Amino acid sequence: MDEEQESINSYNSEESYTQVPQTYVPPSESGSGAAGTGNRRASGGSSGADSAQRLRLVPTETVKSLQDIGMSQQAPLPDVNAPAASQGAIFPEEYTLETPTGLVPVATLHSLGRTATAISRSRTRQLDRNESVTSSLRGEKDADAEDEAAAAASAAAASEKGAADLDPDIEFVTFVTGDPQNPHNWPLWLRWLYTIVLSILVISVAYGSACITGGLGTVEKKYHVSQEVAILTCSLMVIGFSLGPLLWSPVSDLYGRRVAYFVSLGLYVIFNIPCAIAPNIGCLLACRFLCGVWSSSGLCLVGGSIADMFPPETRGRAIAFFAYAPYCGPVFGPLVNGFISVSTGRMDLIFWVNMAFAGAMWLIVAFIPETFAPVILKRRAARLRRETGNPKIMTEQEAQGLSFGEMLRTTLLRPLYFAITEPVLDLMCFYVCLIYSLLYAFFFAYPVIFGELYGYKDNLIGLMFIPILIGASLALATTSYCESKYLQITHRRNPTPEDRLLGAMIGAPFAAIALWILGATAEKHVIWVGPASSGLAFGYGMVLIYYSLNNYIIDCYAMFASSALATKVFLRSAGGAAFPLFTSQMYHRLGLHWASWLLAFISTAMIAIPFAFYYYGKALRGRMSKKNYAFDGME
Repeated sequence: MDEEQESINSYNSEESYTQVPQTYVPPSESGSGAAGTGNRRASGGSSGADSAQRLRLVPTETVKSLQDIGMSQQAPLPDVNAPAASQGAIFPEEYTLETPTGLVPVATLHSLGRTATAISRSRTRQLDRNESVTSSLRGEKDADAEDEAAAAASAAAASEKGAADLDPDIEFVTFVTGDPQNPHNWPLWLRWLYTIVLSILVISVAYGSACITGGLGTVEKKYHVSQEVAILTCSLMVIGFSLGPLLWSPVSDLYGRRVAYFVSLGLYVIFNIPCAIAPNIGCLLACRFLCGVWSSSGLCLVGGSIADMFPPETRGRAIAFFAYAPYCGPVFGPLVNGFISVSTGRMDLIFWVNMAFAGAMWLIVAFIPETFAPVILKRRAARLRRETGNPKIMTEQEAQGLSFGEMLRTTLLRPLYFAITEPVLDLMCFYVCLIYSLLYAFFFAYPVIFGELYGYKDNLIGLMFIPILIGASLALATTSYCESKYLQITHRRNPTPEDRLLGAMIGAPFAAIALWILGATAEKHVIWVGPASSGLAFGYGMVLIYYSLNNYIIDCYAMFASSALATKVFLRSAGGAAFPLFTSQMYHRLGLHWASWLLAFISTAMIAIPFAFYYYGKALRGRMSKKNYAFDGME
């Protein structure tokens, strides 16, 4: 078999051509390839045109070959990182499965027993292969134009109601066996390098939210405003964190994570400039809010980027770094900028440093290749359509034709629906919100305790946050133990979402203990080590709780994990923005002891949540949830 007849999917085994059905497509250059004799719509013209339009063979998968790699009639749940269009898909494995040929016909999926009821055949009916054969002979420029027009026609037809089934002539693109473009096949050291870089990106974004807390006095002095107004420079950026995912998640689904990172982080870097040179407080507050919206991609997409590179059974340890980063990042804000504030008194320098940190991470992250499998395969499908002239090679996301507007409505409405109808999710999100809020409360409780009680300036107050970093680092080591225990469970039986709560059960008492210590040691005659040591326990419990509950929410709402996480991000950010606005007043009104103890009472009551859900979670989910969205609900 000559070179022109080799598969465009890098499937080069000559023996395979006799083992799989052949898709007849025109060659990328007229007059090349071998003559084809198939019964699919290969030509629509005269015999002279037939001789000029010689066809080559492209292997596709059979029912047997799909069964041999583990596919069955029952479609599994989509992976956590699957695009929104994968809900109800007939081929949800498309983005995680590797096949020998890289092409899976819809007709073969139908023969396997997979069906869909909400997708129109007419969206590709107009793309007859007779037209595609002709377009392949018109030159690359005209072919590209027709390809774009065909894609637009497909998207327009996607909105039709009362649809039947997918066009059986469609061929879905997958990764081929051992595909080097599949992030799961990248070298392990490279995947961990990218994981560390992305975690540092999260730290830089979280650092930006709290960078001004080390120099609130500089804002008050420059703009002649109260402390409450100065605190808004922190709160408004955190509010931006809650709204940004509504924009960047759909952008990521449609155009890829690299595009979302590059655009959003570039805007974040730029908007630090008006923050530094803002002529008035209104300009500063508006730009800080926009900085939160732009930079939020680093919080809402990094977990997905890390999960893109690791299969479910090994991604837990990598995700632990993501759980560590957003809680440690804000701690560097007062730690670094307290010294800038005291030594220079310049507010603008705080933002210039933040801009430099964000700019460096923007440039570094730009070198990370695309990790989102749906976008990688979508680009491969576009290339194959150009090379073959076959417009019916596509991903299932393209076949369903989900538009940006439809995806935006999904990302906006479903999280709100979950917030209203899912008390289990609300309770877990409330706990996450409390822990995140307490972290920001520390930023304003410490200045009262160490500034007013001990007389420390911002630079020394910032040093008091170091124990939180130490505790969080210890928690990161503990997550490895939690992952080992979880893997042991998976080897014995099918795990449940409640098996993810071990970390929260370990960490929950430490968050409460930290606040009891902080309240009990807030006395002038007690050396500063007492209240500062509370950060050690808080950092340890904080990361373990967040890591564990994050995994629990994903497993509980596996069918719509991204929407459930969006609900969590919204509620968490709202709490983180609200607490700084009243923490200082609370400590002044209630006193140093009772302000901490009030939060300690609440944290102590919340200890029961992970234990209660560990023992009774499945029954509670069955009683309180509208539907069981977890994997065990599909059994």
